[in-house]
Amino acid sequence: MYIRKITAVAAAAAAALSVFAACSKNKKGSFTASVPIIEKTTAKTTAEPTTTLPVETFPEYPVTFPEIEKKQSGNLYEAEKAQLKGGVKAATDLPEFSGEGYVTGFGDKGEGSVCFEIDVPTNQHYDLSFNISAAKAVNCRITLGDQQLTVFKTTDNSQFTYITLYGVFLTKGKQKLTITPENGDMFLDYLKIENNTSLSDISYNANGELVNKDAGESAKELMSFLSENYGKYIITGQYAYGGDNADLDLIYRTTGKYPVMRFSNLEIPDESFDDSFKEVDAAAEWYFNGGISCVSWFWKAPSDKKSGIRTEDTDFDLSKAVTEEKIAELTEEDIRELYSKGNISKECYGLILDIDNMAGQLTSLKNRGVPVLWRPLPEGCGDWYWWGAKGTADYKWLWQLIYDRFTKYFKLDNLIWVWNGQSESSLVDKRTFDIASVDLYLSSEKDYGDRFYEEFAAVQKFVGSDKLIAISECGSVPDMDTAFRDNAVWSFFGVWYGKYIRTEKGEYNEEYTSKDALIRAYNSDGALTLDEYRKMRGFKEPETDTE
Repeated sequence: MYIRKITAVAAAAAAALSVFAACSKNKKGSFTASVPIIEKTTAKTTAEPTTTLPVETFPEYPVTFPEIEKKQSGNLYEAEKAQLKGGVKAATDLPEFSGEGYVTGFGDKGEGSVCFEIDVPTNQHYDLSFNISAAKAVNCRITLGDQQLTVFKTTDNSQFTYITLYGVFLTKGKQKLTITPENGDMFLDYLKIENNTSLSDISYNANGELVNKDAGESAKELMSFLSENYGKYIITGQYAYGGDNADLDLIYRTTGKYPVMRFSNLEIPDESFDDSFKEVDAAAEWYFNGGISCVSWFWKAPSDKKSGIRTEDTDFDLSKAVTEEKIAELTEEDIRELYSKGNISKECYGLILDIDNMAGQLTSLKNRGVPVLWRPLPEGCGDWYWWGAKGTADYKWLWQLIYDRFTKYFKLDNLIWVWNGQSESSLVDKRTFDIASVDLYLSSEKDYGDRFYEEFAAVQKFVGSDKLIAISECGSVPDMDTAFRDNAVWSFFGVWYGKYIRTEKGEYNEEYTSKDALIRAYNSDGALTLDEYRKMRGFKEPETDTE
């Protein structure tokens, strides 16, 4: 049994004081709100922006996209009358097809495709529906002109079935839309295009109230700010690693702007807590220097034989930890007694020890007056991390345990809870999270994807419009014009560190987001950057420790 030593919760540290003042900001639109001023406080500054050399500045880019004209429309394009490539041919053997037939003969290696020439009546969002029959699930790549839109998977029931892409923005005029099966043959009957109505259902009227009714003032004020600006701006963010800000400094040198949010990961170390508290200190210092801190917990499983984050890297079995014992609010002594009597398993006891150790690090932030966006158990919908490997019921049990122990036992009132389950099936109790987030990565594509709004609409549909929706991880910086055009104005985004932002030599890496796209995003009227956020919050430079 791998038992990590329970350390004492950090003692009191200087708390940040705040008062209210009115401020206004004119950018994409006018905004006026009461927000707190962060008063001067003594703080170390190892994690503050460190670049002092002059950098190139850029003009602000207004949010721009073609004027949208909503119009009722609908057109059907028969596949057999489209341009057939790579051996694709018309056939009539199957029953219940439309028109004069359907097409097949795509092959197994992506050599065949069908190109529809469509006539778009007006600039607006459309639903694209393909009527397809396949004996096995086939990955289909969809391109508009030379731009890839998405890849979807067919059904495998050998029946003609509608597969719909919702809310694709098309511009007026002639367009070429191509479908290419990548790993198998199928039968394609037709393409149907209709005007979209679902994107207009998206709402930005989150109430801004924290689920923890005993939340502290600093957390309430931060949540209020996030809610009041939801749908007006996308707050910029970047992951950091190892307690430093190298990737954030690189963004500043490249764009002339710093991100508002600093994302990082807290860990439970095997022995020394020194390295972990570097991240705790860095999160606190970023806040004291006028930014927002978001911390995740990529949890190394409490196993004495094989401890890891990914399922294949550990032998820990979450299902063995689940118990009906009400342990969330018990003292450490009472829980130890339950374990010694065999009422809870060693797996359950190991979880509690880690949870209590993490509470100590978050209490250190609480005692300094630092509110944080708190993201435990990332990507709970999948089985690649051990906390999701045993199914949604066990995952939800663990989430509830963490929430109850942190809020009821440790009284952590500085947390804004970010749920990153990503799926309706893994949805936890809505009374235990404030923000719903998704992780978005594109394979074999550069720059922001045009299909991200589908995720936004889908998540809001099952979590409700009263929750903020954000991108907690991504490989490329969102395109502001596309986000506002598609009515998918995320609360914030966080680009992953390392190769997604810099080369091995420490230079900016254009593999995932081009330099021009990064500059345009950070200088867009639709993005909120650190200098603008500080001004809106009435930030005053902190005093530094001269020693």
